[in-house]
Amino acid sequence: MPVPGAVWARCRAILPPGQEIRYILPALSVGSPGMATFLIVVTDQAISVLSTKFFDRDVPTSIYATHARRTRLGPVEFSTGAAIDLGGMVFEIDDEYGAVVRAADAEVFAPETLPADPLPDL
Repeated sequence: MPVPGAVWARCRAILPPGQEIRYILPALSVGSPGMATFLIVVTDQAISVLSTKFFDRDVPTSIYATHARRTRLGPVEFSTGAAIDLGGMVFEIDDEYGAVVRAADAEVFAPETLPADPLPDL
């Protein structure tokens, strides 16, 4: 299920000015600091892990951690569900976001593998 536009707007309001959001992944931490919901936001400049409200994972409250844009999100582990390791934290993600993780990594580490923009003049 795609992340709704309202969530993109809420994330944009928390991030530093001038960052262009490329991808957003809802995630659940499964190790330290305990079970909590986050939004992983990949921009043109960084990867930010945003804390969310306890009962509303669509409402980011603050920046929990920031990583360099050249940080890999993948590989996605599919042993007991989809999971990624980012900055020493393990996050469960919905299976459908595995493609988002691969696209975000390809954008930095293998841009030649990305498809051409079908509407370059827009």
